[in-house]
Amino acid sequence: MAEILSEIDSFDPMVSGGKAASLSALRRAGFEVPDFFAIPPNVVFSEQELGDWLLRLGSGPYAVRSSSRDEDGVNHSFAGQFATFLDVAAVDIAEKIAIVRASASAEAILLYAREKKIPPPAVPAVLIMPMLDARAAGVCFSADPVGGRRALAVLSACEGTGEKLVSGEVDGEDWKIFRKGEAVGQQGVISADDAKKIADLAWRCERHYMRPQDIEWAIDRAGKLWLLQSRPITTLGHCPDPDDTLRVFDNSNIAESYSGITTPMTFSFAQRIYESVYREFCFLLGVPHERIAAADDVFPQMLGMIRGRVYYNLLSWYRVLALLPGFNVNRTFMEQMMGVKEPLPKTLVQKVVAENERGRLADKWHLFKTCLGLLRGFFLLENQIKQFRLRLSKALDTPLPQSMDGEAMAADYRRLEGMLLKKWDAPLVNDFFAMIFHGLVRGLCGKWFASEPQLVNDLMADCGEIISAEPPRRICQMAEMVAKNSSLTKLLASRETPVAEKIRGLRADTTLAREWDTYLQRFGDRCLEELKLESLNVADDPYALLLSLGLLAQRGVTKADSINQVVMRPNLPWWKDKIFCFVLTNAQRLVRNRENLRFERTRLFGRVRALVSGMGRVLYADGTINEANDVFYLNLNELLAVWDGTGTTSDLRGLIAARKSEYAGYQQMPEPPDRIVCHGPLHRYEEFPAIKPAVMDDALMQGVGACGGIVRGKVRVVLDPRQVEMAAGEIIVARQTDPGWVVLFPSAAGLLVERGSLLSHSAIVSRELRLPCIVSLPNITQILKNGDEIEMNGGNGTVRML
Repeated sequence: MAEILSEIDSFDPMVSGGKAASLSALRRAGFEVPDFFAIPPNVVFSEQELGDWLLRLGSGPYAVRSSSRDEDGVNHSFAGQFATFLDVAAVDIAEKIAIVRASASAEAILLYAREKKIPPPAVPAVLIMPMLDARAAGVCFSADPVGGRRALAVLSACEGTGEKLVSGEVDGEDWKIFRKGEAVGQQGVISADDAKKIADLAWRCERHYMRPQDIEWAIDRAGKLWLLQSRPITTLGHCPDPDDTLRVFDNSNIAESYSGITTPMTFSFAQRIYESVYREFCFLLGVPHERIAAADDVFPQMLGMIRGRVYYNLLSWYRVLALLPGFNVNRTFMEQMMGVKEPLPKTLVQKVVAENERGRLADKWHLFKTCLGLLRGFFLLENQIKQFRLRLSKALDTPLPQSMDGEAMAADYRRLEGMLLKKWDAPLVNDFFAMIFHGLVRGLCGKWFASEPQLVNDLMADCGEIISAEPPRRICQMAEMVAKNSSLTKLLASRETPVAEKIRGLRADTTLAREWDTYLQRFGDRCLEELKLESLNVADDPYALLLSLGLLAQRGVTKADSINQVVMRPNLPWWKDKIFCFVLTNAQRLVRNRENLRFERTRLFGRVRALVSGMGRVLYADGTINEANDVFYLNLNELLAVWDGTGTTSDLRGLIAARKSEYAGYQQMPEPPDRIVCHGPLHRYEEFPAIKPAVMDDALMQGVGACGGIVRGKVRVVLDPRQVEMAAGEIIVARQTDPGWVVLFPSAAGLLVERGSLLSHSAIVSRELRLPCIVSLPNITQILKNGDEIEMNGGNGTVRML
């Protein structure tokens, strides 16, 4: 049978309501809470019974307050919604109890519930406590609910009771109290010592409940501090703390490799690679071991993932680069290579520089050792590349394990990781020097020739043979062969014909079949989004390539062979000419190596894709997961743990279902911006700053010219190259490209790309194919529409609407 409850017995929020249960817990924990009793909503009391309980609290007057189950919760506070009465005489208590109970159906409360999309509250319990003869009273937040600072308590005080302050009748006196002890505010209603004691009380409540609290307090005439209420600050979970670490996430060039939603398997694999190879990179270049150890937390944080999208964590990249000499120069080159449009904030750069200072002597010794490492790496690079390729071939020439031997597949992955992924030396060292020498070429062209960017692009176009230019040439050759057979052309150009039927038709021509097999053997791992393990390669899904062959054969093929051209540059004094030729030759060599070594990466990723897919098929056959491809919603450690016996869960179905649901939600959300500046954990950001609507200023846009040539024509905006059908001579407009886009390049007249830099894949391949190209054109896919006529100048990077 329900009954009136004392302050000690009011512990169950389902009976006594949230406010009474909270005060009961605080009282039992030793906090100075006034005596009170609670009347549950279903208790019928007599006048005599009520009078006896009031006598326990003294002669009055009293405070009559609500204590609803829904009140003062973690998610919804209902603050100030229910009726409250102060200075109530004993004879009026019963009437006020009835009014408090009835306030649950007040229009204001029902409106609050509708706005919060929650059910209307139940009839509340009623809490009765004696009125304090307060000298001062008010509220205090154990953390700043507006600014988000967790190290700052904020309070407001007024004379007498705090009801006028809570209701907004008076402004009160404001104080800020820092956890280090400083109190800032007006000396009037309370003193600085009072403010510190009140803040300490709020922090004690925070520790008790393990979350920031909003308390009501009072100081009586004798100077005693009382706690009248404590409830969670409900808005703080989505309020970033400006004192937390400032991080900058940028998806500039990495979106070329990992565009759109990326699965947990791919991200965990990429994260593991970046951590291993960049730690190894620092060792290779002679960075002292103790400095690498001091930066041990940096390497796992090279990448970030936000709503399923992969980003660079720029602070980590700068911190790694700061381990090497010449940071102030090299960071500019790195920004150019990564396509970063806006550098790291100066405060963060200064922090990075400061954390690497060890004293003049230690810094000089570090500089000397690292410079030796750099020189050694540069002069031994070609041999290192040769050894790397031999090691790669040895690793990949080993046959794949049997199709249902998951343990052997896991062991094969470990073998690849030991042989290659943790020894990715040559590509890393080459990339670093490519960044340096390409930056030097740009710098010298600007200084010695006062040249336009076009000269740099023309000079860098003559890099020699790069392997990424071979697929479009082979595609053109096969399309010419297809064009000789009108029925085969029609078959391959059909979007309705099944792939198997197209393959049979193609194989009827033995010469064409031989070219097809050679292409798949050499470039079968190349595909759209080829660095995503979940992507199907050309060998597994040849639909786009077959369609491209048919469409090219229908239109007539434009050969994609490189055109030899002589680039004229002004004469220089002999010594300057020697320097420039040395820098240019090495820049061309290193950029060529960079693109060709990326192809070796494609081969390795193809092997890893096959191993992960194979393990997925084993788990599916064992009935552990619902579909073989569900394996991509695990991370790499979770997958390997199945065979290592180190997993933390055996319910892979449940884990995968939760992740698939979360990732499906990401698909429905607005895409995060390309650059995100944030403090602390990302879950505190309900949304990121919206991208401003794209506009064309005076019908002219400026990007970065990547390959020269002036082209006029209609544009084709390509968001998914799998679904596009291009007309010959159209200009491709894309967010980013990867090697899988080569099926579109032979029929294109030009290429406009939102992202990228002069060292991105689209820029390098376009220069090799002499395909006019402009990169780094923000929002170009939103500005231009299919059929718009434009003029693009790949030399100076301008796009003009016609």
